[in-house]
Amino acid sequence: MVPRPYQGRAVTVMGLGLFGGGVGAARYLARQGARVTVTDLKPADVLAPSVEALRGLPMTFHLGGHDPADFTGAEVLVVSPAVPKTSPYVVMAEKAGAEITSEMNLFVERCPAPIVGVTGSSGKSTTTALVGEMLALAGPVRVGGNIGKSLLEDLPDIRPHETVVLELSSFQLEDLGRIAASPRTAVVTNLSENHLDRHGTMAAYIDAKKNILRFQGAGGAVVLNADDAEVRSWGAEARGRVVLFSSCEVLAEGVFAQEGQVVFRLGQGEERVDLAGRLRLRGRHNVSNVLAAAAAARLLGVTPHQIAEAAAAMQPLPHRLQLLGWREGVQFFDDSKATTPQAAVVAMDAFAEPIILIAGGYDKHSDPAPMVAAIRRRAKAVILIGATAAALQRAIGPGGPVVERVEGLEAAVGRAVALAGTGDVVLLAPGYASWDMFDNYEQRGDVFRQAALDLGMKGSR
Repeated sequence: MVPRPYQGRAVTVMGLGLFGGGVGAARYLARQGARVTVTDLKPADVLAPSVEALRGLPMTFHLGGHDPADFTGAEVLVVSPAVPKTSPYVVMAEKAGAEITSEMNLFVERCPAPIVGVTGSSGKSTTTALVGEMLALAGPVRVGGNIGKSLLEDLPDIRPHETVVLELSSFQLEDLGRIAASPRTAVVTNLSENHLDRHGTMAAYIDAKKNILRFQGAGGAVVLNADDAEVRSWGAEARGRVVLFSSCEVLAEGVFAQEGQVVFRLGQGEERVDLAGRLRLRGRHNVSNVLAAAAAARLLGVTPHQIAEAAAAMQPLPHRLQLLGWREGVQFFDDSKATTPQAAVVAMDAFAEPIILIAGGYDKHSDPAPMVAAIRRRAKAVILIGATAAALQRAIGPGGPVVERVEGLEAAVGRAVALAGTGDVVLLAPGYASWDMFDNYEQRGDVFRQAALDLGMKGSR
């Protein structure tokens, strides 16, 4: 079905935000001739960068609150993924007959190029970036989605011979169900409890994630983590080709790691490339991310040599097990993007060195037990901050590592430095979201870095 044009239609963009999606949607629709109203509960001063980005475009701003008339009078409502589907304003617009859509849906419906979609509870940003770097060695590629860039404005320039790589969150995938669309090539890195404060149950979270493959045709392909039992089981529901990847299992068919090599068994014989000692990405989980990206890239015609070249050149993304610097023999790593207990476990398991962990934050209703066990097993000391600090301290209990609670991240860095000795790692891997203390995980990571610099850390860049 060809999407309807927006010329002259009344469109309300709900949720301007600061992450680019709202700005991208508003700018795109205004340039399509729509009569755009932008509304957000946050006031204009908080949203100043986004408002400035839209300066000069014909649109109306209603910030600091919502006007019901913007919803009852809208022909189209573009909803930010962060807005709950139960919002009374969304319900109001639906009852008034508005078409409900999202920035991602607008793009997917109109994109003329094949799409690679990447999702998972963790690792999706790194995997998305890896796929983009690998594909870039073989042809034109664009990377966007939840990784931080709206591609809506690129639509007039995107050609069918290009490839678009999108990081897709569970919120964005939930929205794709409205238009029954899945990427032609789908990659699922792993699955663990996340966003249960939004989805309510693990079953609902899984159901949203499955939209990445649910609407594929027979010509589609899905790359699944064989080491994750839940994800592996999704192959039974796929309509197209299923390719497994594994960091610990030799696969009869698929992509796997063996003695530092990436092995491709994709129905055309066996191919191998050596990555031993070449990866700059730390931890077994990043080996898994490389394998996921490698499988997708090989399916799309990238050579094993090009795949290895891109993987070896890849640096950690900001706030994802990123080495920030050193101080008196102590390394500082920022993994502020570890916003779930399981992600914090993965971060700790990436180190053989003694860990001084900084953890705690906003609770998304995930089970902390795996993180608590990892803290007791791996941490030399843990400094707790944020809304979950008291509960974590009780859960860790006596007889384990040193546990301290402090007010503020700067104070936590100070205590971590005081407790760390030569050869130790100070690791920010909170295991929880940042919203109790910060605007987002990026701000939390930036504060961590600055606090470490203030205490004498020498930066690595």
